[in-house]
Amino acid sequence: MSVLLVEDDAGDALLVEELLADSGLPASLRWVRSLEDAHAALREGMPHCVLLDLHLPDAHGMAALDGVLSQAAVAAVVVLTGLAGEQTGLAAVAAGAQDYLVKGRVDPELFRRTVQYAVQRKQAEQAAAALQAERMRAQENARLERGLLPVPLLRADPGVSVVARYRPGRASALLGGDFYDVVEADDGIVHAVIGDVSGHGPDEAALGVCLRIAWRTLVLSGVSGQALMRQLERILIAERSGPEIFATVSSVALDCTNGSLSVLRAGHPGLLLRSAGEVELVDPPFGPALGLLSSSGDHWRPVPLKLPPGGAVALYTDGLFEGRLGGAGVARLGEDGLAELAARRAALDGAAFVDALIADAEEATTTGDGFADDVAVVELRWDAP
Repeated sequence: MSVLLVEDDAGDALLVEELLADSGLPASLRWVRSLEDAHAALREGMPHCVLLDLHLPDAHGMAALDGVLSQAAVAAVVVLTGLAGEQTGLAAVAAGAQDYLVKGRVDPELFRRTVQYAVQRKQAEQAAAALQAERMRAQENARLERGLLPVPLLRADPGVSVVARYRPGRASALLGGDFYDVVEADDGIVHAVIGDVSGHGPDEAALGVCLRIAWRTLVLSGVSGQALMRQLERILIAERSGPEIFATVSSVALDCTNGSLSVLRAGHPGLLLRSAGEVELVDPPFGPALGLLSSSGDHWRPVPLKLPPGGAVALYTDGLFEGRLGGAGVARLGEDGLAELAARRAALDGAAFVDALIADAEEATTTGDGFADDVAVVELRWDAP
């Protein structure tokens, strides 16, 4: 244990040295005479405990305590007072010190217990504060995740089955900007979106929530095609925290009366088409990611595809395939490698296929510690009449 003594009186400092020696406390003591010297010592290294006299040449009373607390947030502080200063000691504890000692009324055993308990109380306070901060962070993450990963908005018997999965990356305390949504418009067309805001953290997650809600609102309002992407880009530019932030997006529209599929991509990875026990990686033409170009334009053109009865389309974010094979090295799984993994699981349906694909990709690219990046997957299967 390291102890910093801030005391201008040499006699009192000698008394503390003797108390420490007689207490049997395994600690090293450093003595400074002023608050300025204490600040310099704290910058050199943080002690476990600060023994602070409240009557210093350059600080007095609570000002001395505030000066130490401002620099020693993680150290226990024990105030040293005179015989008539017990009320001052109590006030110091109320102001943030862990305990106080009255000079002239301290024996080695009391000294040892006071210092040890002060350090333990400080550590308990820090642990409690960290736990509370973690709880608040978890609550905030949960709120953001609910915004990023909503329940599909479908009417009864929409003609499509939906499977959606999300896996946080290893830095689970830092949310990414992966988002998805599925809604059914008034004309019966089922729309799905998946997107990825660059970066990690609450700002990116909040921007993902904003884009997801904007997409749902625009789709339900009848906006589609290039107009949809232009409006999403306008919102991203207005809401992002810096000009370097961009987002990749894939939006698809499925007509459940005939299986026709319209795909609109803004810099996002391809998609997997599944039918009759086969899996095909398709990479339709796409426009730039949202927020990369200086001005909006007609960059995004819908591409028509066709689903056979019982066919499915799977959308995913790049965290699913960008991991390095074996969790290290240079080679990445890539979309072609992902398609090979998907082909091995082609006989599975719905949730079983999606879960197996995620598990296989994780096994191929990690060493058991989870994906490096967030992963989102959405599959739409056409339940043909």
